[in-house]
Amino acid sequence: MSKAFLREDESEDTAPPPAAEPSAPPRNYITPAGFARLAAERKQLVEVERPQVVRTVAWAAANGDRSENADYQYGKKRLREIDRRVRFLIRRLENAEVVHSAGRDEERVFFGATVRVRAQDGGERQVSIVGADEVDAARGRVSWLSPIARALLKARAGDTVTLRTPAGEEALEILDVSYPGID
Repeated sequence: MSKAFLREDESEDTAPPPAAEPSAPPRNYITPAGFARLAAERKQLVEVERPQVVRTVAWAAANGDRSENADYQYGKKRLREIDRRVRFLIRRLENAEVVHSAGRDEERVFFGATVRVRAQDGGERQVSIVGADEVDAARGRVSWLSPIARALLKARAGDTVTLRTPAGEEALEILDVSYPGID
């Protein structure tokens, strides 16, 4: 490189900035039942669905022209989807930290707790704090990373916590904390 294109304070022998070190994967807390569900899904994909799709693709490939063979094209697409999901599940299971909290005798809210709260308007609801892969709003299961879980963590029955949402702040009174087994 010609020195004409360098600033005076730069030289050719300057080292490039160090590459950022890869950060550790975020913690993936999960209940034992959630871990079992993910493992069962991976097993179903690998042992049942993938072999069926492979057989379909092999049959379609044997039929000849692959460029206009819908069974072949859609089968290959489905194989890619299955493989992508299996890789995702493998990573999630490898990084999972299974938290056994069922039957815990604790007054404070931690991972795995089922908490009954009352809002300012008098409405009551129950939420269970679970892993990010187990979220199910219809069943009252919220991620430990969600705003409501963060507001509740480390609080006790009788405490009032502030939930910050896009609609504004809401005071929640904690009525009950329990650690039943989450299925």
